[in-house]
Amino acid sequence: MKLKQLIRLSVALPALSLVACQMVGPDYARPKQALPATYQEAQASEAPEAISNQWWTLYNDEVLNGLIAKACKNNTDIKIAAARIEEADGYMREVGAALFPQVNLDSSASRYKVTELGATPLFGGSPTRSNINVKLSTTFELDFWGKLRRAQESAKAQALGSRFAKDTIDLSLKSLVTGDYLLLRSLEAQIELSKASMKSREDSLALTQRRLEGGVSSALDVHQAEVAYNNLKAQLADLTRQRSIIEHQLAVLTGDLDLKISSGDINVLPIPPVPPAGLPSTLLEARPDVRQAEQNLIAANAKIGVAKAALFPTISLTAGFGGESKDLGDVLKSAARIWNGGLSLNLPVFDSGRLNSKVDQATAEQKQLLASYERAVQNAFTEVNDALVNVRQNTEREEALNASQLSASKAVEIANNRYKSGYTGYLEVLDAQRVFNEASLAYVQSRQARLTSTVEMFKALGGGWVALPIK
Repeated sequence: MKLKQLIRLSVALPALSLVACQMVGPDYARPKQALPATYQEAQASEAPEAISNQWWTLYNDEVLNGLIAKACKNNTDIKIAAARIEEADGYMREVGAALFPQVNLDSSASRYKVTELGATPLFGGSPTRSNINVKLSTTFELDFWGKLRRAQESAKAQALGSRFAKDTIDLSLKSLVTGDYLLLRSLEAQIELSKASMKSREDSLALTQRRLEGGVSSALDVHQAEVAYNNLKAQLADLTRQRSIIEHQLAVLTGDLDLKISSGDINVLPIPPVPPAGLPSTLLEARPDVRQAEQNLIAANAKIGVAKAALFPTISLTAGFGGESKDLGDVLKSAARIWNGGLSLNLPVFDSGRLNSKVDQATAEQKQLLASYERAVQNAFTEVNDALVNVRQNTEREEALNASQLSASKAVEIANNRYKSGYTGYLEVLDAQRVFNEASLAYVQSRQARLTSTVEMFKALGGGWVALPIK
């Protein structure tokens, strides 16, 4: 056997084995899901039929866009997920390499001396002898039953699953950053409202003190005004504390521990569109967590084939070609050639059921991951409907609280005028101011809740949507 023949054989064997062999184990088929064709909570709207996966840009806030960019670049969870992708890709290449022959270069050199009194008497010549050989060898397992191809199928699915796992983390990270940012803006608005209320309470306190000095009001009015002012002061301190904590959380998420966010107005942020009615439920298949669950199922399904293939004989071919000489420079020139070829067969005869138990284990794992996939699909569908309900209800809540805030503002104006005119006591003013403060804070919180519900909607949909025809 010449070297060229050995090379040709090593190239032809994989192709021959792949053509002539069959794979044992089940082929993957996507499980059918008994889901409604559309999301029943979707309402008729003027929303576009498609939203890009850069859904956070719909809030039209450059500060938010910058925070998202920082998080995607610096977040440690993203870095870990990226490293796991590299690990899975390396494993996939390792498993795939088993489908091709392994060629090795083997060489050895020895030098020994034979004495005149040895077992074989030395009759002339040098007592020192050398032996040098160089050989190329190859081994190749014939994949008759598809064990190696099923292993490659499983490894490929695991690699894809690691990518979808990163996409899941990426989507969760963007949702978390956006949600925290909206909460930050809400707290800032509540802080400004509290400062304005404190200024109003401070003016009221000064007024009651002057009226007390003039003998128009009582000391009770002054003490009540002081209590109201100090309560607002405590409220402001708590809101400031909450804002600092949220800013620190954003610093961790973005990897910028020196992060400082300038003030902004939550009321100028636009409300993103909601999905149109008739949006097909099949869109949830685009969710990265659902796609990851399916790839995990594919990998487990392929492992059944690997376990079943182990029940059949393992057939391997070996071959080698090289030269031998007493001098290194003559190894390739010498007429002495070394070659070998062989066929090995390994057939499990008795293993006390070990191999069959591995098949049972792989089958049980596949059943578990099938249930996990079904659960992921069902949860995804429910989350989308829940998100759509939250968006709709928070919209109605915001509208109602806005009307309540306007009414409370008018009530404060009336109460102040009545108090200044001497028609009522200061308690009525305090009650009106308290109601207005609560209504104003509730409206800001409802605005944040409405915006946050849209974030949860995008997350539930896997980031944006494309209106596909219902099958």
